[in-house]
This record gives sequence, structure tokens and C-alpha cells, in this order.
Amino acid sequence: MPRHDASDLAARLGRRAEAVCRHYLPSGRRAGRYWVVGDVQNSAGRSMFVRLAGPERGKGAAGKWSDAATGEHGDLLDVIRETLGLADFKDVAEEVRRFLSLPLPEPERATRSRNVPPAASGSPEAARRLFAMSHPIHGTLVEAYLRDRGITSLHGLGALRFHPRCYYRPDEHSPTEIWPAMIAAVTDLDGRQTGAHRTWLDPSGFSEARLGKAPVETPRRSMGELLGHGVRFGVAGEVLAAGEGIETVLSARSGLPLMPMLAALSAAHLAAILFPETLRRLYVLRDRDPAGNGARDGLIARAASVGIEAFGLTPEQGDFNEDLRRHGVDALRAALREQLRPEDVSRFVEG
Repeated sequence: MPRHDASDLAARLGRRAEAVCRHYLPSGRRAGRYWVVGDVQNSAGRSMFVRLAGPERGKGAAGKWSDAATGEHGDLLDVIRETLGLADFKDVAEEVRRFLSLPLPEPERATRSRNVPPAASGSPEAARRLFAMSHPIHGTLVEAYLRDRGITSLHGLGALRFHPRCYYRPDEHSPTEIWPAMIAAVTDLDGRQTGAHRTWLDPSGFSEARLGKAPVETPRRSMGELLGHGVRFGVAGEVLAAGEGIETVLSARSGLPLMPMLAALSAAHLAAILFPETLRRLYVLRDRDPAGNGARDGLIARAASVGIEAFGLTPEQGDFNEDLRRHGVDALRAALREQLRPEDVSRFVEG
């Protein structure tokens, strides 16, 4: 995209600076002519200031921000890129256009080179291509699906995307079907994508019977290299919470939005996740079933064997999403708080 287009999008965002901040930086608040928040990743705090009023361009422009703690500065395009974890500017521009309800540019004609072979079905390369051709979730069926599941803390979900026409084949003898899907990037400790997870969604909407998933036999499937890896929300430092399903992990994250979390996608894969070198304490988000109990016990034992403190976090119902939908986020946060180490309460609940 030409450089002047980026400048134009930044100016358009500046005209709606407060609305942008309320949507992408909900941990902050308005203070006079500024939006005050912890940092560009939407952490709680008061070191980053976003101008809510000013000229469209140049010094003091609306939407310009600076972080007193780090010296970083930028505009609202940077805010959207960082909070959603987007890497390519075209994805940032598409997200801006969706937020501002601008028409999307005409798609370019496909120009696949004859020298680029198709990726093997189910391979890591196929997973990377599927994720790359999917869209940011804002304003899509994925966002509606998560909200219907009670998950409203939607910042920092760059690992999730939406594919409007994702292939689904019940078995090798059946014809291919097409359903909308939530696509999740599975990454290793270095952030390299090794796989993808697909959750096919019901385009007709949410129901208690199917919880928003498509009416197919196996609405969840993974591809690529999964063992040891996972879908990551936030960057793990000394503390990490890990669970099985994406919805379970995002439900716990609704109560603890600042804690880095990982979805391993199954009980067996949860027991086998690899530990970051920086990790000192691990919380295991268990599901209340025999497989969940086994994964928790095995993972806690592995962590302890390498000097990592590990604790299980237990839902009241079958899993944390059921707790969230039945009791609400405040009750879920209170229940999680009771199970955290005291230093993590001050850091991730009260901080």
C-alpha cells in the first residue's frame, strides 16, 4: 500500500481517537485531552498517553502517543498492530478499514508462480498458508462467536483469525463442504508457526446445543506439528497459564487479562507443552474430567522436575467457559483470585 494511504488511515483514526482507544485500549481511561493506559499492548497503568484532540497531521496530531516509561511513540496504526499482534501492514490496513467501515480495496488477481508447489495436506506449510489467507477477527463471525461464549476480553488476539469459506471433509469418501471457521495459529517457543487449529462455526448463529459450532461431526480439527506447542495469548515471562481448549483459556483470560496464556488444544498436548527458559511458575487450567485430571497431574510433575512451581486452577463447573457463561466474569475473577499465589494476585488481578 502506498505510504500516503497509511498517513490517510492514521488521520482518519485520529478523528475518532477516543473511540479507537476505547475499543483497542480498554484497560485505560480518559484524562482530559488524553487517553491514559499502561502501554501499547493495553496493559493497565498510566505511563502511555494518547492525544484525543489536535490537528490531523504533524506535531501534536490527534492519535499520536508516547510512553513515558519506555520512550516509545507512534500513532493509532501502531496501537492496532500491537494490540492485535498483526505483522503485515496490509492486515493492519484491513483492520482499520473494518473499524472505520471503509470499503475494502479490490482484491488483486492471484499470481501464484508455477515454481511454488502446493503445500502437502495437513503440513506446517499448509497451516501457515491457511492462516495467512484468513482475516483479523474484528467485526466477523469469530468475534460474535466468542462474545456469545461470554468472552468479551478480545484484545491481543492476533493468534486468531477468520476464514469465511474453510473446507471441511467429513471423511475420505464424502464430498467437501464449506463452512466459516475460526483459525488459530499454533506456534513454538520462538514464535514460529508450526500448525493451525480450525473451529468450524454455525453461520446461523449461537445455540446452547452447539455453542456456536457448525453442525458437523468434528467441528474442531488441527493440522501441522502440534506436540509441545500451542496457541499463545501474550508472551510468557516468569508466569504462564496453560489449558486445553481455546475457549477455556480465553475464559480464564477474561478474568486475568494481563496473564500470558497458552491453549494446547487437547489434554495429551497440554501434558507435553514445552517450557520457556524464563518460566518460574505455571498455572494449569484443568477441565473437570479424567483426561483433564491426568493432563494436570502429568504437567505439574514435569514442571516440578525442572524447578518450575506449578499449580492447578480448578473450575466450579466442567470448565472455565461454563463458569464464565453461568456466573459472569466478576465471579470467575474472584474464584481465580482465590487460587493464585499472593504475588500474582497483586500483579495480575489488582495491578
